[in-house]
Amino acid sequence: MRFDILTIFPEFFTSPLAHSIVKRALDQGIITVRVINLRDFTTDRHHVVDDRPFGGGPGMVMKIEPVAAAIAAAREEDPEVRVILLSAQGRRFTQAEARAWAGHPHLYLVCGHYEGVDDRVQAYIDDELSIGDYVLTGGEIPALAVVDALTRLQAGALGDADSVQEESFQDGLLEYPHYTRPRDFDGREVPEVLLSGDHARIARWRRRQALRRTWERRPELLRRAALTPEDLAYVQSLEDATQFE
Repeated sequence: MRFDILTIFPEFFTSPLAHSIVKRALDQGIITVRVINLRDFTTDRHHVVDDRPFGGGPGMVMKIEPVAAAIAAAREEDPEVRVILLSAQGRRFTQAEARAWAGHPHLYLVCGHYEGVDDRVQAYIDDELSIGDYVLTGGEIPALAVVDALTRLQAGALGDADSVQEESFQDGLLEYPHYTRPRDFDGREVPEVLLSGDHARIARWRRRQALRRTWERRPELLRRAALTPEDLAYVQSLEDATQFE
């Protein structure tokens, strides 16, 4: 899978791309990442990429000309490229979105900055994504989040392929808790069921823990998750217990 990242701060990506799973995927050729400097698409001698907003107001707005020129160059090179603007106003980037985008061979990620990009950019992009309901300085961190999330879904990127199947949000729920050695730390012991060797019992415990954590921390996810009758009965038991506390 190929990622192109359009930014005014190309040096921002040097360290994050040089570590962990993303680096291994790069080294193995599972993904490629090209960081592109937006200023290379300016036409003035000072390489200006922003200007004051029409109508007044605080801050600066990213100019449309260099962004459109960069996207045009990308589409000329690869007509099938998909262009995504990272913006606080975009659709929420979720694990389901990650799975949908992970199958596309070439993504072009545009990092917004300042007060945003001139809104005429909508005519040149394919989608607009946000990683959460908060405002960041620019789109560089969201671009890294997208690259990381999609890289994990590429075949061979993780040492254990089963890891992808059991992560949070994979089936609409938060993941169950994990434990490792030592069995007892500061008086806190690993749950006995995980030491039992009974795989069916462990699987049932993990499912219930995932349901409990989701119910406690992100209950809205339960409305969209595919739940079995046993799952629904367990969630109802949690709600009933709460009513009598």
